[in-house]
Amino acid sequence: MISPKIPKITKPRTIVKWVVILVAFIIISNPTLIPFLSPETKQALSETWKSIFGDVGHLTSSLTINWATLFRVIAIILLMVVITKISAYIIEKLKPKTGKGKSIQTLMASALTYITTIITIFWVLSAVGVNVSTLVAGAGIITLAISFGAQSLIEDVVTGIFLVFEDQFNVGDYIEVDGFRGVVDHIGIRVTTVKGMGSNYKILNNSSIKNILNRSQTASIATTSVSVSYKEDVRHVEQVLNELFPKIREMYPEVFIEDPKNLGIEELGDSGVVFKIAATINEKDLFTAPRIMNREIKIAFDDAGIEIPFPQVVVHQEA
Repeated sequence: MISPKIPKITKPRTIVKWVVILVAFIIISNPTLIPFLSPETKQALSETWKSIFGDVGHLTSSLTINWATLFRVIAIILLMVVITKISAYIIEKLKPKTGKGKSIQTLMASALTYITTIITIFWVLSAVGVNVSTLVAGAGIITLAISFGAQSLIEDVVTGIFLVFEDQFNVGDYIEVDGFRGVVDHIGIRVTTVKGMGSNYKILNNSSIKNILNRSQTASIATTSVSVSYKEDVRHVEQVLNELFPKIREMYPEVFIEDPKNLGIEELGDSGVVFKIAATINEKDLFTAPRIMNREIKIAFDDAGIEIPFPQVVVHQEA
């Protein structure tokens, strides 16, 4: 069973990054706060800003920066960190039994970080005196957000939600995307992580996931081939195989959904007669099943005295 990965809680450096972005935005939106510029330059920047995004300078005109505000901001950040950690702990302790439940769990865990970060930012802005309602409604702010790629972010978020609730695939499903085959390890609010057979991870933006082949929706077929010597009686070989197949399923019920089947003689090879064997299995056992069948067939042939040929070279020496 695969344990959904819970995204890490927002790190302090992430908060610092947002603080830097906030300070930069405040300075850009109100050039009069830049100390080293001349009054003429400040006025020119202010007029340029107004012509592009409208008059948003009043957003920062009511800023209240003092020790009381500083303590209030710190309290807000600490409170949100605590709330985030508690919420993440609760989500992590959930034990969904279905793939869809696990998908919803990972989606909630991924969304938690984004939601709490956004709430923290706007709460801090409100605490220092910024008119948050005007900030959200300002057309200039929306334009700025889109210019920084928010449109792609929205596409990822919306697609991630639809992926879960439309049951295209869930955590624990085996899928194939862009030639990469693996198990869905995590469905996040922005990205989906697929773990390959070699423990390699492919990270996909949700909006870029297309042409998915979900191999967990139906059973898979595992095949193998085995050769026997030309001197062997084909009917005897088929009898040994037919008696063996129910025993294989009985020994490995967690791998084989049905008894393996003899598909017949695939080839009359250079050194032997080649039989094709197939078995219905779950996708996760695609590579395990052929190894099991090869082992059990070899043991059965040894017990029955059936020869598995190997390439031989005959050398004729002149007298």
